[in-house]
Amino acid sequence: MNTQEKLRKIKEYELTAEENIQNFLDEIEKNNAKGKKINAFIEINPKALDEARKVDEKIKKGKAGKLAGLAIAVKSNISVKNITVSCASKTLENYKGSFDATVIEKIKSQDGIIIGMTNMDEFASGSSGETSAFGPCKNPVDLERIPGGSSSGSAASVAAGFCDLALGSDTGGSIRNPASHCGVVGIKPSYGLVSRYGLIDLAMSLDQIGSFANDIYGASLLLGVITGKDERDATSFESKIKYETILGTNEKFRIGVSKELINLCKDKKIKEEIEKEVANLKKAGHEIVNIDLKYVNLAVQAYYPLVYVEFFSGTRKFDGRKYGSKIEDVCGPEVLRRILGGSEISEAEYHGTYYRRALKVKKIIKNEFEKAFEKCDVIICPVVPRLPHKIGDKISVEEMYSYDALTIPANLAEICAISVPLTKIQEIPVGIQIMASQGKEAKMLQMAWLIEKGNKKD
Repeated sequence: MNTQEKLRKIKEYELTAEENIQNFLDEIEKNNAKGKKINAFIEINPKALDEARKVDEKIKKGKAGKLAGLAIAVKSNISVKNITVSCASKTLENYKGSFDATVIEKIKSQDGIIIGMTNMDEFASGSSGETSAFGPCKNPVDLERIPGGSSSGSAASVAAGFCDLALGSDTGGSIRNPASHCGVVGIKPSYGLVSRYGLIDLAMSLDQIGSFANDIYGASLLLGVITGKDERDATSFESKIKYETILGTNEKFRIGVSKELINLCKDKKIKEEIEKEVANLKKAGHEIVNIDLKYVNLAVQAYYPLVYVEFFSGTRKFDGRKYGSKIEDVCGPEVLRRILGGSEISEAEYHGTYYRRALKVKKIIKNEFEKAFEKCDVIICPVVPRLPHKIGDKISVEEMYSYDALTIPANLAEICAISVPLTKIQEIPVGIQIMASQGKEAKMLQMAWLIEKGNKKD
């Protein structure tokens, strides 16, 4: 059942909010258990059913918001009052949120129901969902494979039918990567479109909170709810677009294709599927524009010095005095690698060599994309350069970091990007990525809707 149909049923009393939440809770109890099952959730909201009953009362009075009765899963690095916000780490395993993040306030104001907190790579440090202190999250499509990360549980919970919508955070691909692997829609908004207040950040200059859903409408609806200016986040800006209302268009787009981006994809079959979709779009009357992004291959090298330094700085508050355990004493190897790397790069003799040079490359890549968008409305490329590996496979650090080679550029450029389900290869979902200029989410979503519509015809 798509999001629009679910909302219609709730509005017309064919399905109560309480029934909707209970159905999801039953499914979670049946298929989420750690070990043999998916392990998408770390904690379930014990008050979810009570909150659903209150929403039902508002629906009867005609006073319910646009998310009324929908179950929303939340990545465990976003603060929800009175629920554990662990970042999937032993460091914060007993930390209860003392306030609602801005995005949670907005969801609750529209009567969305927080169903629980999802599993993730520890402190968002990872691209596979395997680094969680509470065990790896599994891909609902193939339980032997990774779901992608770091927003692994959020993507998996939508794909598994554990919730209607979900929130994740994206620093270099952490929403789009698992969305592609799990076969769902995942949106990384423009930097500043969504307030980061209440997000336990990985790298504050790159992070964005975004949405997951099984369809473009659902992801757009949630995005529209959580956007806007917030005095508690100086980087945020105003947007009053109701994204779910702009879907459905016969507009013809100028679609940018970059051989430099395409060549970052190492899987020939994925490249072939993307090229096939570009050819279909050309047949449908859209203009295909070749664009140059000659420095995009430097994105990974620029990204990690920025992440290491900013993550190191952000974790200094986890010293064991106020927030649970000292992070270095209990964290996993990937988190420790980033802390030690950030500490080293932050030293005076290396700061100018690595961090400041990385900032220069970030600016170069941002300028490249700005010039590219003078020639096109959107850019299309793969999401992930390879199919997800099997859980437990030995993957080098370099291979793991390369999972985000195609998604990192959007974060460095501060633009919006989305992963839309495209096809399956070896029965594994593969997404297509659509990027648009900063603040041009409407263009991106319209293009995504056209691709989704075309796939449904198939």
